[in-house]
Amino acid sequence: MRINKLLSNYGYCSRKETNRLIEEGRIIVNGISCEKGQWVEETDEILLDGKKVSPKDKIYLAFNKPKGIICTTSNDKENNIIALLNYPEYIFPVGRLDKDSEGLIIMTNDGELANNILFSENYHEKEYIVRVDKEINEEFLLNMSRGVKILDIITRPCIIEKIDQSIFRIILTQGLNRQIRRMCKALGYNVLELKRIRILNIRLEEIEVGKYRKISAEEIQNLKRLILNKGD
Repeated sequence: MRINKLLSNYGYCSRKETNRLIEEGRIIVNGISCEKGQWVEETDEILLDGKKVSPKDKIYLAFNKPKGIICTTSNDKENNIIALLNYPEYIFPVGRLDKDSEGLIIMTNDGELANNILFSENYHEKEYIVRVDKEINEEFLLNMSRGVKILDIITRPCIIEKIDQSIFRIILTQGLNRQIRRMCKALGYNVLELKRIRILNIRLEEIEVGKYRKISAEEIQNLKRLILNKGD
């Protein structure tokens, strides 16, 4: 695999950050300075700052992201999720939740697991509670469930349930940019509040806004099973 993927899978840094380390001459492969995009084997001797690279212990956190926080690892962005958590080890968000939304984000250093969760062809479920600016009718629910044309495509059929006059629960199996907001807008509704409460088997539960909990080993085992079975 490429050096970027290996370091990400091992829990050292992002693929983008790997390029910076290479430019600074801090990665050595079999005694030779590493090049961008270089292919490596796990059996190669790979040194970072003179120390041998090996898989780090995996970290899995369920974080309740507040509104106004950006899901990015770029330190130059204000109100970024990494600065807010201030976690002592390298971690990154699995996917995104837009700045105006809140709720569940999985934070990890497991690049392989993250990529498997985000692979849209696996139809992994993500569940949300949404409040819109006017009363929900049956036509809205039917159109949302069948799929809405946004970004030049028709969204996948989804599960949607009315909870209150202007609040609904929705389960998606894809992650288009600002998908729920765009779907609602296309049908004449504006989203006022959006909260993600579940990703596959990982639930937000009673985590306070701005806080996190460690995801249990049992939850991770079940998560990997769901991924292996493509969410079935």
